[in-house]
Amino acid sequence: MTDKVKQQCRARIGMVNFINTAPLYEVWRQTVNRPQWRITEAAPTTLNKMLYENMLDLGFVSSQEYAAHPHLYRMLADLSISATGPVGSVFLFSRFKPQELDHRLVLLSSQSQTSVALVKIILEEFYQVFPRYAVNNENRKLNKAAAVLAIGDDALRLVGKNSFPVQLDLSEVWQQHTGLPFVFAVWAVRDNFWRQDKSCVGQIRRELLRCVNDGGKNLRAVCETVAPRIPMTTAACYDYLRSIEYDLSPDKKQALETFYSFLIKRGEAPEEALPIKLIS
Repeated sequence: MTDKVKQQCRARIGMVNFINTAPLYEVWRQTVNRPQWRITEAAPTTLNKMLYENMLDLGFVSSQEYAAHPHLYRMLADLSISATGPVGSVFLFSRFKPQELDHRLVLLSSQSQTSVALVKIILEEFYQVFPRYAVNNENRKLNKAAAVLAIGDDALRLVGKNSFPVQLDLSEVWQQHTGLPFVFAVWAVRDNFWRQDKSCVGQIRRELLRCVNDGGKNLRAVCETVAPRIPMTTAACYDYLRSIEYDLSPDKKQALETFYSFLIKRGEAPEEALPIKLIS
């Protein structure tokens, strides 16, 4: 690829810098030298808003964001943040069994639209309970809450603490009820950006796939770098990241379609969310 072709490929890219993206993002930061690819680091909800408002061209966003505005986006094939069974970093921490949460206060994370939608589906559709919801704003209502949704690094810090005796791994509960993995985040591309420069999108996708592959091969080294953030041991980080999956296999696509079907049924996404538009 010529330098001229590389220079012509300009993009605004959104990245999540949680521990669960480290096998991709740490390799990206160390090996991708493309100044014309401008990176924004933020929580998923912030990247969702930026992508929707055309402040980004593509990004690692909540899978719910694609479903909410399917006319704006396409999805990169073969890339996700997902889990088959327990994910280890998306929990409903509760003082009660889920069946006992009807009308009780449940605090929701402000960092991920997907996890908020998922916990509501699990409680309302699977357990048939209807709590009162509020956003967890700087832990001000934590002592009054029956349960709290925590994701990413925040969830890793709460695991094992005695404040909440019931700890529901939402990906595990989803699999128990659907038999499917769960896809938390996808690479969404603005449709107009893809149409104007398909070659550029292809370049970025190839680099992302390379980073995922290299990160998986060097997972212990990645953990040595990022584990102190939590803090957690390198061994605990390694065990955790082995449960995170970064592909978008046929069963993951089916899982997304099932999740989107729930959102459509609940009036939280338009029918146009299906079928999913993939970029290969």
